[in-house]
Amino acid sequence: MGLAYVVGTFDTKGAELTYAAERLRAAGAQVVTVDVSTQARGGQADVPPDEVAAHHPDGADAVFTGDRGTAVAAMAVALERFLLSRSDVGGVLGLGGSGGTALITPAMRALPVGVGKIMVSTVASGNVAPYVDASDIAMWYAVTDVAGLNRISRRVIGNAAHALAGLVTHEIPAGDDRPAVGLTMFGVTTPCVTAVTERLGDAVDPLVFHATGTGGRAMEKLVDDGLVGSVLDITTTEVCDLLVGGVFPATQDRLGAIARTGVPYVGSCGALDMVNFGAPDTVPSQFAARRFYEHNPQVTLMRTTPDECVEIARFIARKLNDCDGPVRFLLPTGGVSALDAPGQAFWDPEADEALFATLESEVRQTERRRVERVAHHINDPEFADALVDAWREVQK
Repeated sequence: MGLAYVVGTFDTKGAELTYAAERLRAAGAQVVTVDVSTQARGGQADVPPDEVAAHHPDGADAVFTGDRGTAVAAMAVALERFLLSRSDVGGVLGLGGSGGTALITPAMRALPVGVGKIMVSTVASGNVAPYVDASDIAMWYAVTDVAGLNRISRRVIGNAAHALAGLVTHEIPAGDDRPAVGLTMFGVTTPCVTAVTERLGDAVDPLVFHATGTGGRAMEKLVDDGLVGSVLDITTTEVCDLLVGGVFPATQDRLGAIARTGVPYVGSCGALDMVNFGAPDTVPSQFAARRFYEHNPQVTLMRTTPDECVEIARFIARKLNDCDGPVRFLLPTGGVSALDAPGQAFWDPEADEALFATLESEVRQTERRRVERVAHHINDPEFADALVDAWREVQK
């Protein structure tokens, strides 16, 4: 069992952090308190701020600048490196307002999935995506400001401390030891992914991620963490939203984990025919003349054009060219989604051919990195067969 790290700015929130540490110890957890105040003086915590700041790549002077904004940003970097240097982190409890939350959560995100992470924060009831991203941080709304102990804050902070105590004092039983395979899916590629998982059978542990921007990032974080050993990236649609301006975008680091780790990779063009927006009245006005499909009242899909498909293919090709591990990228020439088929709303052979031809020309193909056309629709059983055959090939 690991230790419970209680992190915050002891110069302003010492009483609350000390109380959290007391509740953790009372619940049976071993505790390390960490002060991330942006003043060098310390003394209340087990780990003073100057010890944390020393982990900044430019040293403690880069943290203690006297300017709050730059100091908080630099201390966030130092805290991340500090926590990653420790081998005994079983869980982290952070307390803070907007500044503390912005300082502490990047370090939480850097920790592997499965390590307990609870952030008690005054901003936890709003949009928490910038703080959580693709990690398993539990954002815990502080209700009152984190500005002293009272009948509400004692209960809220105490509950959070007891929750983390449960995480660090109770081990998860040993689970599945089969190799984990990451797969990406959208509703319009579900038949393909379902067929692939059935063909993979019981020999692997399939982890399916919804390709909504966060899903792709979550899969790649697990790749970076060494928790996913191979990838069937069937649905790369998040690249469309990144480049065209949809609501489910990847980041510029999409496929970065594949390049960094060299894991066996099989990819495809799933849902590269569409950009995602919200309800129809949220679609930006510059797209008014485009071809749309109302997926549901909250999701409006827009067909990608040939020019956009060229840009999307070039992005993917650049990323694949950085991959030194075994790579296969399959092109379903019969259509890339349930909507991209003869008689369906997004059927557009010209746009598809622009996508396929650009991938073939831009990817630097080698014995280990290949792009292959498959004369079937992405949801045809034969395409699922081809994906699984390619996956078995890259395992060798």
